[in-house]
Amino acid sequence: MCTLIVRTGRPLTLMGVRDEFADRPWEGPGEHWPEYPGVIGGRDLKAGGTWLAVNPAAGRAAALLNGHGRAAEVTTKVSRGDLALRAAYSGETPEGDPTRYDPFHLVVADLTAVRMFSWDGERLAVSDLPDGISMVVNSGLDPENPRVVYYLPKFTAAAEWRDLIKVRPSSDRRALIVRHRLPDGRIFASLSVMEVAISPGDVTYDFTDLTAEQDG
Repeated sequence: MCTLIVRTGRPLTLMGVRDEFADRPWEGPGEHWPEYPGVIGGRDLKAGGTWLAVNPAAGRAAALLNGHGRAAEVTTKVSRGDLALRAAYSGETPEGDPTRYDPFHLVVADLTAVRMFSWDGERLAVSDLPDGISMVVNSGLDPENPRVVYYLPKFTAAAEWRDLIKVRPSSDRRALIVRHRLPDGRIFASLSVMEVAISPGDVTYDFTDLTAEQDG
């Protein structure tokens, strides 16, 4: 996932936009993982994990973004997709040894706190997201990122966030919904959007498959 928007308060709202290679197989939200009963998320069929997991019974969600930094050793590397699953299921966070993972940002959210764990291949940093509306991108909480500069005011002013995803995909660095062809011919694009709302005693999610309106 490449962009996460978070609004603190009640309801606590998260919107995750997943950008990925268009030919990487995946499936929409469901309880896909017997080892994590009750956890809902879209599943990456290549590595088996997820980019945004919701645990309605616990009133908790966890979102994973790729980060920048030093990659893990190939011989010991494991998929980052289990991080969001474990965090949503049990609240477990990567406070131990994260060296098996490539760089990431993991946001774990419930009505008591919204915390971000950022691993750059050398150091694990932990921070609380500020009150109000924040945008997390691959460079973390980065106010100078062109997408954040352009879109954070729009999310702050918008009555309905979903109106902001109803745009034509673009290769512009500011774009929220992206689509561009790489030199090798592969397409990198925004594939889906998932919005989660957590209130006392109630958790809802709304999923949009963006590939339905895209062709190869």
